[in-house]
Amino acid sequence: MGILPSIDMAATGINIAQMRQRSGMTVQDLQNIFGFSTPQAIYKWQRGTAMPTLDNLVVLAAVFGTTLDAIIVRTNASTGQISA
Repeated sequence: MGILPSIDMAATGINIAQMRQRSGMTVQDLQNIFGFSTPQAIYKWQRGTAMPTLDNLVVLAAVFGTTLDAIIVRTNASTGQISA
């Protein structure tokens, strides 16, 4: 079957933080967009300790004007190399 990719949560979190900053948004702005009562989920995404749900990834892509593939960083499970 070959080597299956996996999601690099830390690198994906860095991506989310960088995209948020480039878009000029604060964590509070994202919290309001998602209707979260606290910003904790967004901080967890940015730290790579949690992943947004698929629904939330779709919203992030729309908010940042990008694609899911641009947000999610995949790694090659056997070598740990990031694949573009």
